[in-house]
Amino acid sequence: MRRLWALVAGVCLVAPALLPAGAEPRPAATIVIDDMGDRPLEGQRVADLTVPVVCAFLPHTPHAPRQARACHRAGKDVMLHLPMEALNGGELGPGGVTLDMTPERFRDVVEENLDAIPHVAAVNNHMGSLLTQHPGHMTWLMEILAEAGGLLFLDSRTSPDTVGKQMAREADLPALERDVFLDHYRDPEAIDRQLRLLLRQARRDGTAVGIGHPYPETLDVLEERLEELADAYGVELVGLEELYGRRNGR
Repeated sequence: MRRLWALVAGVCLVAPALLPAGAEPRPAATIVIDDMGDRPLEGQRVADLTVPVVCAFLPHTPHAPRQARACHRAGKDVMLHLPMEALNGGELGPGGVTLDMTPERFRDVVEENLDAIPHVAAVNNHMGSLLTQHPGHMTWLMEILAEAGGLLFLDSRTSPDTVGKQMAREADLPALERDVFLDHYRDPEAIDRQLRLLLRQARRDGTAVGIGHPYPETLDVLEERLEELADAYGVELVGLEELYGRRNGR
């Protein structure tokens, strides 16, 4: 049974490091790798990263259970990357939720998706530019996440009109939102620029969340540059719970 975030620090997550009394925490960034579960080699590269990235798995993909366990063993947070209906009508794949679903069918699909990913501790949206704009459907989702143990919701912000974070807060759930997409363009130089943008934002605001994908180009940059750049910018790379605590002054 999943336990409430607010009650047990570090359940299914990396426990936050203790700071000396009176010490100010460094700026912090969290990097989420979406769309995991389909690519065996790239998924292993994510699990092998020496920094605490978050592994977000599409439900019912062939390698998701094994890779989720590998990421968990490596001390990385595991997230359900929940397919949601988009404005462009893009194909959602297995486990997608749509506006035409009844509340009962919506619940069944989301619960099946949660059960399909071992060690799941949070949820973010895959696509969803349409569904995340609808308070009713997002309220259904938050009710399910609350019943599943108070899982954190990360709004990927695929629409400027999303109400995801608002609905999560109204349900008293921990919630974050994406600040920077790392690899909209699959070019190493562009990814490097976006990574620097993420770290600059973390340094400016105290925290920042970036989202990327298990593309070879993205993983090359993360493997070769992430730790070096984080040190250069004075930014600590942390998991979801630590970032949520810092963003909310806890």
